[in-house]
Order: sequence, then structure tokens, then C-alpha cells
Amino acid sequence: MKLVVEVVDAHDLMPKDGEGSASSFVEVDFENQLSRTKTIPKNLNPIWNHKLILDFDQTKTHQAIEISVYNERKPIPGRNFLGRVRFPCSNIVKKGEEAYQRFQLERKWFFSPVKGEIGLKIYLSSESSFSPPPPLNSPPISENTNLLGKTLAAVPKSKVPVVETPKVGVISNSSSTIAAVEPTGADPVKETQEIREPAEERAGRAQHIYKHQSLQQPDIPVEKQPQVVQFTMHQANPQAHPSLQEDYELKDTNPQLGERWPNGAGYGGRGWMSSDRYDLVEQTFYLYVRVVKARDLPPSTITGSCDPYVEVKLGNYKGRTKHLERKMNPEWHQVFAFSKERIQSSVLEVFVKDKEMVGRDDYLGRVVFDLNEIPTRVPPDSTLAPQWHRLEDRRGQGKVRGEIMLAVWMGTQADEAFPESWHSDAAAVYGEGVFNIRSKVYVSPKLWYLRVNVIEAQDVLPNDRNRLPEVFVKAQIGNQVLKTKVCQTRTTNPFWNEDLVFVAAEPFEEQLFVTVEDRLHQAKDEVLGKISLPLDMFERRLDHRPVHTRWFNLEKYGFGVLEADRRKELKFSSRIHLRVCLEGGYHVLDESTMYISDQRPTAKQLWKQPVGMLEVGILSAQGLLPMKMKDGRGTTDSYCVAKYGQKWVRTRTILDTFNPKWNEQYTWEVYDPCTVITLGVFDNCHLGGGEKPTAGGTAARDSRIGKVRIRLSTLEAYRVYTHSYPLLVLQPHGVKKMGELQLAVRFTTLSLANMVYIYGHPLLPKMHYLHPFTVNQVDNLRYQAMNIVAVRLGRAEPPLRKEVVEYMLDVDSHMWSMRRSKANFFRVMSLLSGMFSMSRWFGDVCDWKNPITSVLVHMLFLILIWYPELILPTLFLYMFLIGLWNYRYRPRYPPHMDTKLSWAEAVHPDELDEEFDTFPTSRPHDIVRMRYDRLRSVAGRIQTVVGDIATQGERLQSLLSWRDPRATSLFVLFSLCAAVMLYVTPFRVVALLAGLYYLRHPRFRSKLPSVPSNFFKRLSARTDSLL
Repeated sequence: MKLVVEVVDAHDLMPKDGEGSASSFVEVDFENQLSRTKTIPKNLNPIWNHKLILDFDQTKTHQAIEISVYNERKPIPGRNFLGRVRFPCSNIVKKGEEAYQRFQLERKWFFSPVKGEIGLKIYLSSESSFSPPPPLNSPPISENTNLLGKTLAAVPKSKVPVVETPKVGVISNSSSTIAAVEPTGADPVKETQEIREPAEERAGRAQHIYKHQSLQQPDIPVEKQPQVVQFTMHQANPQAHPSLQEDYELKDTNPQLGERWPNGAGYGGRGWMSSDRYDLVEQTFYLYVRVVKARDLPPSTITGSCDPYVEVKLGNYKGRTKHLERKMNPEWHQVFAFSKERIQSSVLEVFVKDKEMVGRDDYLGRVVFDLNEIPTRVPPDSTLAPQWHRLEDRRGQGKVRGEIMLAVWMGTQADEAFPESWHSDAAAVYGEGVFNIRSKVYVSPKLWYLRVNVIEAQDVLPNDRNRLPEVFVKAQIGNQVLKTKVCQTRTTNPFWNEDLVFVAAEPFEEQLFVTVEDRLHQAKDEVLGKISLPLDMFERRLDHRPVHTRWFNLEKYGFGVLEADRRKELKFSSRIHLRVCLEGGYHVLDESTMYISDQRPTAKQLWKQPVGMLEVGILSAQGLLPMKMKDGRGTTDSYCVAKYGQKWVRTRTILDTFNPKWNEQYTWEVYDPCTVITLGVFDNCHLGGGEKPTAGGTAARDSRIGKVRIRLSTLEAYRVYTHSYPLLVLQPHGVKKMGELQLAVRFTTLSLANMVYIYGHPLLPKMHYLHPFTVNQVDNLRYQAMNIVAVRLGRAEPPLRKEVVEYMLDVDSHMWSMRRSKANFFRVMSLLSGMFSMSRWFGDVCDWKNPITSVLVHMLFLILIWYPELILPTLFLYMFLIGLWNYRYRPRYPPHMDTKLSWAEAVHPDELDEEFDTFPTSRPHDIVRMRYDRLRSVAGRIQTVVGDIATQGERLQSLLSWRDPRATSLFVLFSLCAAVMLYVTPFRVVALLAGLYYLRHPRFRSKLPSVPSNFFKRLSARTDSLL
């Protein structure tokens, strides 16, 4: 095989020739093979369109391809490093599947000044598909040698190969426009002229183009370039296109994790050092500017006062504090963070200005910092102390009145100031949107089950004294309303003894309202008495021991409540007997038990010690699809949310990019390894005025991009898992890949003994088994708990919105879905397939399809009959050997969303439309009728299967029920004879004869059913009694 690296172009390279430009070329290093392109002189946006061909051995394991960009120095031979890209070999595709991708150039050393992007196509091709020219053997040389001169020196000047310069065209699809290459011939005489032509204008913002973007929804416009050729892109391989199964798989990644500080960083020079706090993310550096306060500022000559604010400027990036009215000594306490990758200047300027209502703001002074003199803060050093700086005039020639207190340092995302700081990449956000893009940690409210045991009531008098009341009790907490049954007997002293269970959250803001009502008729109830009780007054129960009951007087307004003089008059009409307690021994379920993340009871006194630590590094996302339109182009402002236990985390929002890099690390305590962490990616639609109401007039909602679940029990301890997870979303038109989420996960166990103990412990607290809830109660309580969590987290700053919480907690997982029903059916069939295979194998043994196997089974059977004590040891030894054999094929990575298992690839469009339908339905009557008929047909098959199972069970019952007298008498006589025979015959003999009879050769078998089978099928069932 041949490895083809097609170097297309580069964009915004670092100038290196001292004249604001660069003469760049690309060199590819793969397994000691070096190949390079030609040099494009004096161009920061070069276009090569050059194919470099290298040998690729598929039998070996390769790490990565290193692609470096250099500037060729003249007249002194040598080269300057402009950046590099390391492409993992596991991501290489075959010819025909390649796509144009842009990669951000990376540094080789810490202080390497690098910027820009390079466009590549990398794929594998067979040797017969092309005939490459003989390679030019040139030994590897040092950084300061002229590689081009040495390479061309071995070839005569007249035989220098001419590289064809292609034209760039545009491939237009129905929903996308991507760059394509159209090769054209090149004349050797015109080669120099073509090289010196100005580079074509690039697109405004270059993005990586992934396969799922170009094939599914690449709604990314690219500006037209000069000399474009328009044509339509047709599908090359229509049979490989629909599934794209390879895009749905988990991918291994090799990020550079951990904190590394350069030599001399910080104070005193510490050399290279590593920190364990942020060792699961890629280190990113930021320039921090803390603006504390100012003093002795000059007043305005017009107003006699000052409305100051501070403007921090670094290159093209500007950040502003809020202005403070009439403050001569203002205080701001605000931090600005500038990404080091985007630093475009060598000085930092801090301006102090006076806000004017009309005209330009007045200049009060400035402070200038040289970036080379800014210190680096190395954790765990304490924060850098701010210092007073005298303001200087606009030209920097003298000091002016006023001082400002600042602290400026270089740090990483591990700095304490990082979450609350203003970021330069979010400079376009304003207003309330500034708070909505910050990273935050949230804690779910502490949830309790409130059990209200309604026992009885006394002296319940109806308004109509001529009739006895039909009484029931209604209890309400917030939006939760529950009722008891109507008392079976009409009486003034009703008795119920029913439990009503609610969900309450600390701090308790609602009260318990209890009303006793009289059922006048089906559509009308009359209140006979009511009472309001605060939740703090109730006892908190930790186990199943009963709490004390209490009598409460019910309140009722008199007949004159509408009169002004009797409006507050109260009459005690009756009383009610209640047993109310807050249940601390239960775990309040706010998520499905299938992927629960926390199993601890509510009461903290019942918590066990943690058994491990979960660390997750949220690195980046790749190839996200555009989620909204802005300025006529698709864009995505993405953030990631992770939920485990009561702790929620939200990363900062990265604006206007399809490849966001968060590099944020979070830690959770693990109390049970059989839990699941959920991570979701969303598009932020609340950036301060940019959002628009939806078609229905409702507020904008953050869009779902995708979700990932990781079960902790599938992770090996102390191992770091670095994978790229596909973000798959089921939409009304089918499953869709929205991008990839790159994570680094590590699960650390604290005690092996505790881990073994946990696996033998009940999944939920013991109260769930001593006093279990019904299935309907669990579903209703879970729904109420999810609503409470969504409301409480929505009140945080920035809010974790309701649509985000509902998606993370799978609020609609209980809804009917034909697709999900099929998936569950085939899951059951896959479990039973092993039993069916074993049954077929045993049938082949009985039929002597393989005589050797049948003889070995007979020998094993005789050994077990002769030594019955070997049966259980043999069984467990067999399972032990199977486990050892399967260890070779154990999964090397955590499981992820499986489209085949979910039955998402072959689902019918109408079934998807039914799954996304509202409840109650909003579809036309004819569609609802068709779906109802389909559901009836499916239910008819299930009904037949259930009827057959019931028939077999009833036949078994009829053996001794004398429903068929003759059959029962025959079975009774057979049972008597069998009892006598088994009593006088040793059990080994009986087992030996039965086994040999069942394993007999087909020559001694009849094709007709056996006598016991015929007898059983003749037994009567109760089907003849059905209507």
C-alpha cells in the first residue's frame, strides 16, 4: 500500500523573512521516510496541491504522521519552523473516502511562534493505482540546511520535474459547498510566473470538513474564489453511503495530556514539571489581567466628577469593565483572559477612560506592559498580588494624575480566575450573555420523599345536612396533587389509611395543603375543611420504624366570608388524623434506573465512604454541524454538560466554531461503580440579544447536539481512556451524527475490599426493598423530581436550562416507541439465541451428526452418573475456562451508543414520526387510525403468544384437576407405579437409563412424536371456555 499525503494549501502563516512574508514548503516525516513539496515564495497563504507518496506497511502498527511547514531562508541556506501537524494513523481512510480537512498548526517547542492552518487530504491507495516517479534520495538534514538546493542538485537542470498547478473549483451540493481541485497542465516556462501570482482569497473562517459533514448536513458556506468552476457532486458509492457505520464507531485518540511548564517559568525557574491536578486535559495558556481598582482620578471639567471604566487592549482584542458613575476611586474587581494562541502583539495596554453621554469618551491615562516581562504563575502558588501603577499620558512621555491597581500574569486553565474571567474569544458577547458563557459547577437540590399517611377524619359535616358525605382527601405540594379514594361508606367519620407520597426539595419553599372534600357528583366536589402545614415541622425518618401520628384541626370559612366584617372569621368544623414524615432512607430517583448515577439515600447519616474517584477531562469536539444561521452562514456556539450524582458541570461556551476546545477537567467521588456518567453537548442560544423567539413565540431553547454515556463498571482502574465518542442524535428523518466528543476518563479505586463488598450489596437503599413503591408511583415521583431539579437549576446563574436538564435526565424515555420495542425484542432474542444454539447442538448429539462428539458426550455422561459429586465442580470449571477464553476478546474501550442495537438504522420513517409525536397526538385522524391498526396487529400477535403460554400451563394443571377424568386417572396410576419403581431402583440406574434412552442412536428412534408428548397435547385447557 501507498500512503498519499495531498498538501493542498495553508492559511495565515507566521511571517519569517523579515519582510512580513514567508517562502514556505511542507515536509512529511513517516517511519524515517522524508518527502517535501516545492517552495512557494513570498506568500502567507500558499497553495501547493502536491501529492507526496510514501510506503505504508499494513502489517505493522504505526503511530502518527508528522507534517511540518518550514520557511526557506535566503541568501543564507537554512529553514525556519512555521508549525506542524501530527496525524494519527488510526484515522487514515482508503482512497475514495478522503475529504479535505484543515488542521491548526501546532508548536514543536513551547516558545515556538506558530499560527495558521494547513489543508490536507490523507488516504491509502494501492500500488497499482498510480506509478509514482522514482524518489529523490536525500539524507535527513539539520534545521539550518538548504534542503531544496541539495535535492535539486542531484537532478540535471533540464530534467527538473514540473508540478502541475491545479485550479480550485467549487463542488456544489443541495445543501453544501466545499472546495474541490481541478488539475490543469502547467508549462515549465510559465512555472515561475504562476508561483509569483498572488494567492487566491481564502474563506473567512476555515473549518475542518469531516465525512459526516459533507455527506449529511454540511451547511457551511464557503466564499467563492476567483476562477471557480461550478459543477454538481454526485454520490460515488450509493451503497456505502446510507449507513456510514464506520463514522458511528469509537475512535482512539492520542492527545498530549498533562501540565508542562517551561524552563524558568514562575519564580526562580523550576524547569520542566508536571502537576496532577490537570493531567487529563491539554494545557492551554492564558494572559490574565486583574483590574482591581483606581484612585485619585481627575474629575471632568464639565461635570466636576468622573464616570470611569477600564479598557484592556491586546492586539485586536479589547475588553471593557462596566463604568461606575461619579466615582473618583472606583473598584471593579474584574479579570480578563487572553488566549496565548491568539496573541497578536508584544505589548499589553490598559486604558482608563471617562464615560461621556455625548461624544468621545475622555482619556484619563494608560499603563503599558511588555509581554516578555510578564511573570508566569505555577500552581499551587498563591494568587499574584496586585500592584499600584501610575497612569501615563497618551504618548507615554510623562505621568498624569491617578493610579490603577493591576495584576498581570501568565497562567493556564487551572488558574482560579479562569471560570469567572472575561475571555477574548467571547468578545462578541454582551449583556446577560456574558454570564451565560461561563463554566460553572451546579449541585442538584437535596430531594426528599414526603409520605402522608391519611388515616381517618372525625366530625366531617357536609353543607347539606340531609345527606351523608362521600368524603375523600386531597393533598397538594406545589404542582403535585394527590387524592385518596372516596370512603366506601357514607359517614361523618371516614377511614382511609392510604399513603400519598410527594417529592420535596430543600430548602422547603412550599407547604403541604390538605383538604377534605365531599363528592357531590362526578364533576363537582365541595371543600369541607382544609389545613396548611409547613414541611419543616415533620419528622425525618431514616428507617422503617413508624412515626407518631397527629390530629390536625381543619379550617373552614363561615357563610359570611364574603362580608367585610366576617371575612377572617374561622370555624373549626372537623379534624383529620395524619402520619407525615420525610423519608431519608430512600434515594429519590430523578433519572432512569438503567443509567443511574447516584444510589445514596437522602439522609447524609446513611452514606457510606466513597470507593473511588472519577476524573473526566472534556477536551474538545470535532466536526460539529451548524445549529443556527448567523449573518447568512451556519454557526455553532457549543458547550458541554456532564452529570454524575448530585454534581453537574458546565464548560464555557466556545463561540462560532465547529471544533471547540474546552480542555476542562472535573472530579467526582464514586460511591458505587455500577453507575453511569452522562455528558451532553448543546448549542448556546442565549448570548445576549442574539437569540430570537421560535415560530410559536416562545423563548429560544438551547439545541441538542448529542449525548454520551459511560458506565464506570466497564472501566479498568487507574487507566486513562482517551477516545473520541460519536455524537448521535435520532431525528424525525433518521439517525444523524452531529460530531465527535473527545474525552479523557480515569477511574481510580480506593479500596479493593470495599469494591468487593459493593458488588454484593443491594443496588438501592434498603427502604426500597422493605417498603417498595409501585411501578406507577416510581414513574410519577421520578417525573416530579425531574421537574423540581430543572426548576432549581434554572434559577442558578448562569442557569442550567430546562431543556438541558430534561435531555440529560431522559425525561421522555417512558414514551411509546415502535423502534425501541423492536430493539428490546431483538435484545431478548439475542439472549435466547445461546439457548437455541445449545439446544440445536444437543439435538445434533442425539442424532449422531458427529459420531466423535456423541461418543465423548456419552463418556462424560457416564462419568457424571458414576461420580455425581463432579457435576457442580465440572459446571463451574467449565464457566471458569469460558471466562478465561473470553478474556482475550474483552472490550478495550467503554461501550457507546450503538445504532444497530438501538434499531435506528433500519427504522421506518413513519415509526420515527410516531416516536416524535406529541402526547396526546397532534397528527391527522387518518394517520392515527393507520397507527392504531398497526398497533392492533402487533398486539394480536402478542395476544396469540400469551394465549399459547397460558394453554400449556393449563394443560399442566389439568393433570391432577380431573377436568379430563380418563387422563387424570391414567396419570395418577402412572405416578403410583413410578413411585414404587423409583423407590426400589437406585437413582443412578434411573438416571443412566433415562440418559441413554434420550441419547439413543437415530436407528432406534421413531419419526412420530413420543408417548409423553402425545399424552400432554391431548390434555384439555380452558380455551374452550373463552368467548
